[in-house]
Amino acid sequence: MEVSGMEWTGALYADTPTVEVETWIDAPPEKVWALVSDIEMMPTLSAELQSVEWLDGVTEPAVGHRFIGRSKHESLGEWQTTSYVVEYEPGRVFAWAVEDPDQPTAIWRFRLEPKDAGTQLSQWAQLGPGRSGLSFAIDRMPEKEQKIVYVRLKEFEQGMTQNLAGIKQRLEASE
Repeated sequence: MEVSGMEWTGALYADTPTVEVETWIDAPPEKVWALVSDIEMMPTLSAELQSVEWLDGVTEPAVGHRFIGRSKHESLGEWQTTSYVVEYEPGRVFAWAVEDPDQPTAIWRFRLEPKDAGTQLSQWAQLGPGRSGLSFAIDRMPEKEQKIVYVRLKEFEQGMTQNLAGIKQRLEASE
């Protein structure tokens, strides 16, 4: 598993900081795609994401489709968000914006590339620019904004590393 090994940057929330992790999976892209495009499977890999369901009667991703995610975090409590699919290239890219596609609280993306008879899979996330639960913590402790942002990005990095490890394990165990 390759991890970006995110380092302190002193980023502010308004900087829309990002984090990315990647791994190589010994499985063809179409098998990897079947898992990463199945949003209802994602909570089985995540400690924070509790459940996901499509809205508006749709059952699969396409640009503009929406889904609700319910999450839980020791410090942030429980919440739900509506996400919008903003990028969808079957077999290659699946991305969604949280809450408002024009001013998202976060953007998440999976990217797949064929590599060495398998698949290079990355997961990427961006904080902001729209206000989120993290914004309220920053409002309460503005002098700690850089640390709050850094800690949250490290949590994203750990969660995404778990996600990719879970996908890799499921696919390679079935090969």
